[in-house]
Amino acid sequence: MSTSPTETAAAQAAREIVSTRHFAQPREQLWAAFADAQRLARWWGPAGFRNTFELCEFRPGGLWRFTMHGPDGQDYPNRSVFHTIEAPARIVLEHENAPHFHLHITLSDEAGGTRLGWRMQFDDAATREAVARYAVPANEQVFDRLQAELTHTTHQGALA
Repeated sequence: MSTSPTETAAAQAAREIVSTRHFAQPREQLWAAFADAQRLARWWGPAGFRNTFELCEFRPGGLWRFTMHGPDGQDYPNRSVFHTIEAPARIVLEHENAPHFHLHITLSDEAGGTRLGWRMQFDDAATREAVARYAVPANEQVFDRLQAELTHTTHQGALA
């Protein structure tokens, strides 16, 4: 979804969930954790979830079809399309099934590592409000799992 020129900053913000975190690793290491489907499957999603990837075409226009398996035994099918892939700085994807949103991921060099930006842009403020109750803490859990993946990979590399 694109922002219209007449939409105010406040109206746009009312449709968004923005999360961010500093990681001590360089952005190329974070990028690799997104770009490698096997690694992405290990850390994507909130705590306790696991993933089955059916298709992950990490390229502009590429499809991403996967199922998140919740700790409660529930399955959550996901359909997305990658719109923008700009290594090692930016990913934009569209989550096609409900709730529909665009996810803008940025990786910026920052003193001592990388700043991960995570902006979910929903169709309307009501959807954003309904999703925020679980998505805000879930985003933090995703970041925790990404950190664990980065730490594990760094540790494995040190052992090699």
